[in-house]
Amino acid sequence: MAETQLLDIEEIVRDSFDEQEAELLGEKLSQLEPEEIAVALEAMPLEQRLSTWLGLHPDEQIHALGYMREDARENIFKQLPDAALTELVERMDVDDLIELLDELPAAVYQAACSKLDASEKLWLATALAYTDDQCGRYADHDVLTIRNNAKVRDAVRMFKKLNEDAEYQDSLMVVDRTGRYVGQLHGTRLLGAPSHLPVVEYIDEDAPVVEGEMDLDTGSDIVARSGYSALAVVDEESKLLGRISIGEALENVRRSLEGQFMHTAGLDENEDLFAPVIASAKSRAVWLGINLLTAFLAAWTIGLFEATLQQQVALAVLMPIVASMGGIAGSQTLTLIIRGLALGQITPQTYWTLMRKELGVGLINGILWAVVICGVTYLWFGDWIIGMVIALAIVINILVAAFSGVLIPVWLEKARIDPALSGSVILTTVTDVIGFFVFLGLGSLLLLP
Repeated sequence: MAETQLLDIEEIVRDSFDEQEAELLGEKLSQLEPEEIAVALEAMPLEQRLSTWLGLHPDEQIHALGYMREDARENIFKQLPDAALTELVERMDVDDLIELLDELPAAVYQAACSKLDASEKLWLATALAYTDDQCGRYADHDVLTIRNNAKVRDAVRMFKKLNEDAEYQDSLMVVDRTGRYVGQLHGTRLLGAPSHLPVVEYIDEDAPVVEGEMDLDTGSDIVARSGYSALAVVDEESKLLGRISIGEALENVRRSLEGQFMHTAGLDENEDLFAPVIASAKSRAVWLGINLLTAFLAAWTIGLFEATLQQQVALAVLMPIVASMGGIAGSQTLTLIIRGLALGQITPQTYWTLMRKELGVGLINGILWAVVICGVTYLWFGDWIIGMVIALAIVINILVAAFSGVLIPVWLEKARIDPALSGSVILTTVTDVIGFFVFLGLGSLLLLP
C-alpha cells in the first residue's frame, strides 16, 4: 500500500473522532479501494467503525466487509438490528454470501437464501459441499465459458463484449456439453486465427488446474506461481466449478502469511484490534495456560537440583544464559524449517541432509560461544570448573535446539497441527528443560563434594 494511501487512512481514522469532519468521511472513503476501506475501518474503535461504515453506500459496505477480518465483520453484525442486517445481506451476491455466512445469524442467513433464484441456490449448494479451507468453497463463478464445439469467431465475439472493468478476463474456460472442463483459451492465441476454425485447436493444454478439494493455501500458491491471470477450479468429475484469479490467490497467500506470523505469538489472525476485552482475553487465555504448564515443567526441573543451587549460587545466576542461548538457536532453526514447509521445499529425501546441516551449524556456534562464555564466567567468578560446566551445557543445549528445531515442525505437520501455532511453545519447553537439566546436572557432578 502506497505511503500516500496510508496517510489517507490515518487521516480518515482521525476524522472519525471529529464530528465536524465525520460528514466528509464517506466522500474520502469512496476514493479508496475496498481493501483500503477495510483497513481504515479496522483501525477504528467499534463505535466510530460502525458509524463510519453506516455512512458508506450499501455496495461499498458489502465490498469492504469482504476484505475485513472475521472478528471485525462479526463485531459490526452484532451491532446491527436483525432487520438492517437482513436488508444488507439480501443485497449480496452469492460470492459475498459464501464469504460471510459463518458470521451471520442463522435467521438472517435463511432469509437471504430464500431470496436466491434456482441457479444461485445451486451455486451456493455446490460451494457448501466443500469445507471452509478448500478451493471449491471459494471458486469465483464470474467466469467466461465457451463450448468446445464453438468457432474462433464465437470466442472473439465474447471477448468484444467485455467491458473495461472486467478483471483477469483475458481467457475463456472451454467446457463440453456436460460442463466438464476441457482447457483454457487465451485471447492472444486467437490473434490472426481464421474465424471458422474450432476453438479446441487453440486451447492452452499447459494451463494447470486447481482441484476443488485442494487446500486453499495450496491452490492459491499454484495460481500465484502459474504465470496465468486465473486458473480453472474443477470437481472430482472434472466439471468446472469456477476459477481463482491471481488477485484472489495473492490475497489468500497474504492472509496465510499473516496468519503464520500471528500464530507464532499464539494469536488468531482474525482477531479484531478493537475486539471487546472479554473476547480478546478468552482467545489468548488458552496459550497463556499452555505456557504456564511448560513453565511449571521447567520450574520442576530446577527444583530437582535445589540442594545444588543452595551450595552454588553462581549456577542460579548463569542459568538464564543457558536457556536463552538454546531458545534463540532453536528459534532460528524453527523459523527456517517452517518457511521451508510452507514453500514445499522440505521432502523426505532432503530431511536428513537438512538435519545434518543444522546440527553442524549448531555445533560450530555452540563451541564458539561456549568458549566466549567460559572465559567471561571465569573472569566473573574466578572458577574454571564453573566455566567448563556452562560451556558444555551451552554446546549440548544448542545441539538439542537445532535437532528439535528441525524435528518439531516436521512432526507437527505430519500430525496435522500448524507448526507456526505451537512449534515455538514446544521448542521453548524442550530447550528450557534440557538446558536446565544438563547445566545443573553437570554442576552437581563437578562442583559438589
